[in-house]
Amino acid sequence: MPFGPGATLFLAACVFFAGVVDALAGGGGLITLPAYLAVGLDPALILGTNKLASFLGTTVSTLRYQRALKFSVKDFLPVIAASALGAWLGARAALLVDPSWIRPLLLVALPVAAWLLWSRRDFGAADRSGGLSAAERGRRGVLIAAPIGAYDGFFGPGTGTFFAIAFTRWGRHDLLGATARAKTLNLVSNFSALYAFMWAGRLNWEVGLAMGTLSIAGHWVGSHLGVTRGAALIRPLVALVCAGLFAKVLCDALL
Repeated sequence: MPFGPGATLFLAACVFFAGVVDALAGGGGLITLPAYLAVGLDPALILGTNKLASFLGTTVSTLRYQRALKFSVKDFLPVIAASALGAWLGARAALLVDPSWIRPLLLVALPVAAWLLWSRRDFGAADRSGGLSAAERGRRGVLIAAPIGAYDGFFGPGTGTFFAIAFTRWGRHDLLGATARAKTLNLVSNFSALYAFMWAGRLNWEVGLAMGTLSIAGHWVGSHLGVTRGAALIRPLVALVCAGLFAKVLCDALL
């Protein structure tokens, strides 16, 4: 490990906690990206290293949610493909351009997302997706997955949160079902973006694999809490992640 014992313990704690939060509400990158930067990891390697650890953890939470909710992955394949393609294109774009221009868009989108959660107390409480035809659910899924997948490859923090809110609002799933689908798409977009960073040599394997074990533990704990507590726990955490991401983006824009 290229860091001292204190920095390693700090990073490990951040990655574990981020895994818990990410499995429940998304937004783990909000915690891990500043942590990698704080311990002195080469900024050019941060995104790829974070993707590696996050991918390992998200694999665990995705399997946990799928096993508990048993939604059909086969019917979800076109949506998964849209997320993968979007993430690949977003990651390729991140290697070529400065993603800082996306911050003003997030400053508008995040308050809207928080408003959706708190303006309706029943937001995500019940699954109303059965009111849509299978074809319409697939179409809406693709329209959600492609742009958010691209955002994940291009910038990243909050992707799972945006997926969960979108599938609740436009896919009409309850928050638990939307979170399960968000984890599936986040896993695919993570892998697609990770492959792009691997291809460009933009990650530290030693740090990524070591932190991946902590991410796995955090995601296991978080997904267990999500399955047992459901929307009652997920809803306030999603709002908290939105607030934290808004504060970070605003600080980045002002400093």
